[in-house]
Amino acid sequence: MVIALDVGTSSARAALYDARGRPVADRFHQAPYEPRVTADGGVEHDPAALLEAVAACLDAVSAGSPREGDVLGVGVTTFWHGLLGFDAAGRAATPVYMWADSRAARAAAELRETLDAVALHVRTGCHVHSSYWPAKLRWLGREQPALMRRVARWGSFGEYLELELFGEAATSVSMASGTGLFDVRAARWDAEALAAARLEPAQLFAVVERTEGRRTLRAPWAGRWPALRPAAPWFPAIGDGAAGNVGSDCVTPDRIALNVGTSAALRLVPASPAPPPRGLWRYAVDRTMPLLGGATSEGGNVLAWCRSVLHLPDDAALEDALAARAPDSHGLTVLPFLAGERAPGWRGDKRAVIAGLSLHTEPLDIVHAALESVALRLARVYALLAPHAAADHVIVASGGGVTRSRAWSRMLADALGHAIVWSDEPEATSRGAALLALDAVGARSMRGAPRAPLDEAFVPDPARHARYVAALERQAALDLKV
Repeated sequence: MVIALDVGTSSARAALYDARGRPVADRFHQAPYEPRVTADGGVEHDPAALLEAVAACLDAVSAGSPREGDVLGVGVTTFWHGLLGFDAAGRAATPVYMWADSRAARAAAELRETLDAVALHVRTGCHVHSSYWPAKLRWLGREQPALMRRVARWGSFGEYLELELFGEAATSVSMASGTGLFDVRAARWDAEALAAARLEPAQLFAVVERTEGRRTLRAPWAGRWPALRPAAPWFPAIGDGAAGNVGSDCVTPDRIALNVGTSAALRLVPASPAPPPRGLWRYAVDRTMPLLGGATSEGGNVLAWCRSVLHLPDDAALEDALAARAPDSHGLTVLPFLAGERAPGWRGDKRAVIAGLSLHTEPLDIVHAALESVALRLARVYALLAPHAAADHVIVASGGGVTRSRAWSRMLADALGHAIVWSDEPEATSRGAALLALDAVGARSMRGAPRAPLDEAFVPDPARHARYVAALERQAALDLKV
């Protein structure tokens, strides 16, 4: 068996999977947490709090069974783009600055004026944007120079976890590909991006293959989790989007992964590692498997925001009410940029707008328009991504933001103009981490594994799609004005 550890934006999960990639009954644990959000656009996590959540998850899944020696390895996936500084002793010297932290938007704008942003996008697969490390490091250098002087190395939460558990750490190709500092084609840190971030290669961790696991936990962790002894490999963390594609069996050009969690994304393993088109990114699962796609800063966080500020009914009643409404029937136009914009426009300083409010507007109108606005943003990403997919491709949806709502799934299918099929796998990201770990230990090939069953399909209605095409034009016109 293997343990899959998934450290996400809003919770950590651990689960036990057997050698065929199936979850073991009652061997799953989830520990929620929330980032610190500041009025100036900051979104931070305390790495010690994340470690505590991870430890609680591993305590739960390793207790009792499996027996010592039954665990073949631990597959790890963490959120992409999180930036964390370490002091000379390897301790955390900063919080984890998250992808949604938009305080580096001005630094990103300055970098776009001084860099060949197009060439950098071709090499690194990343746009110059506040979610990536070059802009964040420039911002920190200007705003917190004393803090910068305390930092000896920069990495992600995955490296923090390895340092705490093993005393040493490395960065996977997958995690490096989401930093904005890594030349994906050459598989090395990019000299121009490093110069823009004012970094030397020695200030980053070595980049390794996803199969290069660490062994021999330090005390007291080895005694705390005897199921991981005598030396089960702990594999370097890979990006959560990469694990999501693997876990939803979207590793060929005929399947596009649609994930709606805190944020949302459409991702595809293309037939060739061609440069990404403007508006999309190119990351990697590993050196042999590129990943093309676009992630928005909005997703389930928009629904969560609506729930926090509007008087909405409970989930079941809200679902029924949304399902009964005609598309774009609220008279509102929404730009859902609560955390700035990522794909496809990559403007970190953009902010949310609700236009068309009147005395007649009700909370249900606002949440309906907000959810539709997320679907419309994803429709723009899909228009860029679809030409790189097989002609007969399937869109496989996962993530609680979408698979708990048939009404929102229908909005997405109608907005994209293409059928969406729910994945039958409730934890696609964790399953991906498990399949990659099984592949790394030689127990099961990632590419040759049978696909998990699919669930309900949502076929677009031509008339509803036409209404969403008009709504998208109206959203684009508002975007130009504000």
